[in-house]
Amino acid sequence: MARGIRLKEWAIAVVVLAGIALGIALAAQAATGTGGEGTAKAVPVYWSDGDSGRHADGSRFRLHGVDAPETGSTKWYRGAKCEAERELGYAAKAHVLELTRGKTVTVTHEYGPDAYGRRVVDLAVEGQDLAALLVADGTHQVWDYDGGDPKPLWCTGRTVPDVAGP
Repeated sequence: MARGIRLKEWAIAVVVLAGIALGIALAAQAATGTGGEGTAKAVPVYWSDGDSGRHADGSRFRLHGVDAPETGSTKWYRGAKCEAERELGYAAKAHVLELTRGKTVTVTHEYGPDAYGRRVVDLAVEGQDLAALLVADGTHQVWDYDGGDPKPLWCTGRTVPDVAGP
């Protein structure tokens, strides 16, 4: 009987140590896999609009430091402020889709959640900063929402940029 108890204690100790080892391995993977400066993780991207969407794992994200025009109805509280903004919003979404379709998209930095629970991230497309590309192409504007800047205005006579695809 004493031998049976010792075997049982040994088995429990092995399971506990295996659990501890797994926990350490997962913590190390999380520390190096996402978030923080210098992180690079290739991920598929599904765009909801010009500056936000979902990763393949279902997690929602928002592109850091830029704003795209809204595509939602002008009747919605958080929708477009005018029909021209909606048109610009659809053009911005089409452009970000074109830039990322079939390409390696990498999360290069994660800032934590925004007010809506989305992960705020920097993304790169084949090594180039996506936000910078979008601003340079005229479909997006720089927006320091972390610093309290007001949301950019899109209903001020802007026209849809003529952005050529690759």
